[in-house]
Amino acid sequence: MTWLRNVLDDLADESPHVDLAEQTIMIRERRRRTTLSVAAAAAVVVTALAATAAVRLLPGEPDAASTPGQVADLPTRGVEPLSHAYQTFCRPEEGKAPPGCVDGGWRVVTRSGRTYRVAQALPSLNRYRGFGLRDSPLAISGDGRKIAYYSAKAGTFAVRDLASGKEQTAPAKVPMHWLGTISHLLLSDDGRFLAFTKKPELKDPAMLIDMRERMVRPLPNGWNPIGLSADGGTITLAQYAPKSRLQTITRLWTTSTAGNARTVDLAQEYRTGPLAPDGNTVVAIENLSTAAEPCRLGGKLVTLDPQTGKVLRTVTVRGIPMETHQVVLRGWRSGHEITAISTPSRCRPATDEGPEPPKEQLDPAYVPITAYAIDIRTGRARKIDTYTAQGFFELVIPGFPGTV
Repeated sequence: MTWLRNVLDDLADESPHVDLAEQTIMIRERRRRTTLSVAAAAAVVVTALAATAAVRLLPGEPDAASTPGQVADLPTRGVEPLSHAYQTFCRPEEGKAPPGCVDGGWRVVTRSGRTYRVAQALPSLNRYRGFGLRDSPLAISGDGRKIAYYSAKAGTFAVRDLASGKEQTAPAKVPMHWLGTISHLLLSDDGRFLAFTKKPELKDPAMLIDMRERMVRPLPNGWNPIGLSADGGTITLAQYAPKSRLQTITRLWTTSTAGNARTVDLAQEYRTGPLAPDGNTVVAIENLSTAAEPCRLGGKLVTLDPQTGKVLRTVTVRGIPMETHQVVLRGWRSGHEITAISTPSRCRPATDEGPEPPKEQLDPAYVPITAYAIDIRTGRARKIDTYTAQGFFELVIPGFPGTV
């Protein structure tokens, strides 16, 4: 791994190579996508209470992890599996920020509803108000027992076992300016592998990290990791702009390069979910929005072959108001059920009345998001729960990247 370490060391010594025009485009793209397309899901209820806004509590149960106006830091060990994590920005357009809010900070919520602040995780700089432009991702393993995040103290990514408190840091340093404006993390269930990609597509490398063997392999930037084989040798990635594409890279650890890549262009635009448990299919929702009809909704659920891009099955989703809600896919619940999250669309078509008058830059309001389980064979959806977050980028559930 000397060759890669040398590359990383050389790049770390350089100042960030930032294309300001590209960053501006990415900010606009992110705001548009926040309005038009992405969401996140988890099987929990989050109730906005006076002392624990945006935190799930069981009926009548006080939050034992918090005191009024405070949220306790993540304990060093003994934390039960997580249901989800969410990020806080502290000047929402509507309502109040949760007590003890840290701008861009992460909180995790356990399955029983206890909430903790992840003080070890680097906060994101506030992209909504136009300064900083630095994302700081967090990922949760599929079983909810491990988290990955960027550790400012270590200057790289860390993987933490919540029960034992054991923490491993990546073998390669990752300077903060490599995090990009939109970052993606995918953590394997056993915590061994961590995939990191980001936008914009700067020359700073994306990477797949083997935490156990202390090895690193480069990955292409500008893609979202959506699936990883158990041995870490094959990774599946998705790209949404300028067109929908899937890429499969094999033999990642048996060659001296980035492996063997196969890329396919999809026939139309999709909002892709994670690779199926069988490792051979990808489920996606049709993205029907266009420049002429940016608020068009109601796409069908399709099953794709990631190697060829061929559509294997198409079903109509029933049980979710697809015509009026934004819907995106998250983690698998079984071999035939996938989680989807839904929130009422706030899309407003552009008008010819000229630009809106300038207004104070605020963060998104905390909004309800509903989680469903969709049977991919029939399209039938059943409601799981409803919870609260500021948006789809600010919510993470087990087993899927933090942002799409």
